[in-house]
Amino acid sequence: KQHHGKNLRHPLIIIATADEESSMRGARALVAAGSPVARRAIIGEPTGMRPISMHKGIMIEKLTVTGRSGHSSNPNLGQNAMDIMHKIISQLLELRDRMRQQKHPGFEIDYPTLNLGCIRGGDNANRICGHCFLAFEIRPLPGMSINQLQFDLESEIRKIAEADRAEWNLERLLVPPFQADENSEMVSLCEKLTGQKSGSVAFATEAPYFQELGMDVVVLGAGDIEAAHQPNEYLMMDRINPNIQFLSELIGHCCL
Repeated sequence: KQHHGKNLRHPLIIIATADEESSMRGARALVAAGSPVARRAIIGEPTGMRPISMHKGIMIEKLTVTGRSGHSSNPNLGQNAMDIMHKIISQLLELRDRMRQQKHPGFEIDYPTLNLGCIRGGDNANRICGHCFLAFEIRPLPGMSINQLQFDLESEIRKIAEADRAEWNLERLLVPPFQADENSEMVSLCEKLTGQKSGSVAFATEAPYFQELGMDVVVLGAGDIEAAHQPNEYLMMDRINPNIQFLSELIGHCCL
């Protein structure tokens, strides 16, 4: 309402994207299309109104190892996929330890993390496990080579699986890390308007995709991440008006 009837010197674009919680498919589609064209972007996320200028990426990996089932009384009748997965997990834990040597002082948890999230395999105690599934995630730091990390990961899995003549399949979803430009005007403006120094978060957002489109990006919004992805996810009513006021002032600076 504050700017109703005023002429915009620069356009204001509101973008709604699909699948932000899982595949980021909407943001990826925008990058593929090369649009929209804009100078600056705010990614709305629950940051407590603190400007976020960097975040870790996320690599969600879903690995299936296929052995050969058989009666457990004779191990020679089959090939235990769970045994093979055990070897792979051992290598993943070694990778986790090695990654801790990489640091970024801008993060509370200042190293890349690897979490083993879910494992399933076999169907009975007296059967050789024919299939084993593992879901895990890696949260890389800005500046890390994602291609090299993926290559090293696949090389280790392939080496173990081929040694045991087992089939394997790896599905992955990647959201890159994000780091704003060191001289970002948008970061400076958001710091000024909110009165808060910019910081970092460990969760991933659509920011790197809009950055790829050439925008000066900041992640910022009302609410707290601790309330996200919980039963009865909520936003306190007293957080709404400060957010509206911030956006109004931002529009005034950028568009009028």
